[in-house]
Amino acid sequence: MLFRSATQPEAPARRRIDALLEQAGWVVQDRGAIHLGAGPGVAVRELPTAGGEADYGLFLGQELVGVVEAKKVGATLGGVEAQTLAYASETLPGLQVPVEPLPFRYESTGVETFFTNGLDPDPTARRVFSFHRPETLGEWLRAEVMRRAGQAGAPAAPTLKGRMRLAGELNRAGMWPAQIRAVENLEASICEGRLRALIQMATGGGKTFTAISGSYRLITRGGARRVLFLVDRSNLGRQALKEFQAYTTPDDGRKFDELYNVVNLSSNRIDPVNKVVITTIQRLYSILRGEPDFDAALEEESAFDGHGAALVRGPQPVVYNPQIPPDFFDVIVVDECHRSIYSLWSQVLDYFDATIIGLTATPGGTPTPTSARTW
Repeated sequence: MLFRSATQPEAPARRRIDALLEQAGWVVQDRGAIHLGAGPGVAVRELPTAGGEADYGLFLGQELVGVVEAKKVGATLGGVEAQTLAYASETLPGLQVPVEPLPFRYESTGVETFFTNGLDPDPTARRVFSFHRPETLGEWLRAEVMRRAGQAGAPAAPTLKGRMRLAGELNRAGMWPAQIRAVENLEASICEGRLRALIQMATGGGKTFTAISGSYRLITRGGARRVLFLVDRSNLGRQALKEFQAYTTPDDGRKFDELYNVVNLSSNRIDPVNKVVITTIQRLYSILRGEPDFDAALEEESAFDGHGAALVRGPQPVVYNPQIPPDFFDVIVVDECHRSIYSLWSQVLDYFDATIIGLTATPGGTPTPTSARTW
């Protein structure tokens, strides 16, 4: 039973939020019937804090690590972040709190959800498709606890943004000036906290090589767990795979795929061990829908070129897929992002809580560096 009246304006939002938390792997409980061992993560309704009553407290094991503030459906969430931070900053005595203020803070109407990762340098709220899994928050938290304790093997910072701020200078071996400029500007964009960036270079300027160079840095220096390389037809995927396989890492001297698993998908299964996943956006949408198979013929021609069903109607909205949750990829590279096909598949990109890097070509002239503008 909910402690608050079911007739309160937030009640419909709280029912939606319950469902969102549960699909992300959280066990939702009333504060009068707490069993923190019921699952990897437990969301406790109406958790008292010194700053007021938080709508949900998020526990990993016995440790309180986050809060969720619920607002009625249709409410603007832009000004709620300060209220959530107040709850996260004033926990009650007797609770196990590994990091203060509580690092993981959400505001949600059940239709729209914002998230602030307090482990980030200069943390700011961002829109997310759904709540993160307990396992993901646990991984981020362990990195910070290890770092604070000075444990061997601890990362320099707990988040990709923080680690990239400490990444050091780019190894420029084998890179053209425009490629160097693009990767350095890309990294500056990420360090500023921008979630989308654009690499715009002249045809023949080596966009894919530049994207691989940037991805390598985000993996080795930023600690990115997985990179998704999206194309809109299969031949571009095959070309991208060849370029990853041919890429010689500047600091190690081995080929990229000698260090990391790289796969160009030919089935609707994504193995979590793969560091780089190359696929068409059409197949990815099929995977998110939970379809076991996909007609490879649909990947052979781009809808942008006048073929395929995508020009007739857009795909149906994306729903949560526990096999490929929104936090599955840390970085997404979108090839030829200027093509109008991506306006039809934008919900696939919006599903993921990831840094998104668009690649596009100019018809000629001097290659231009990365821009941080939204594409």
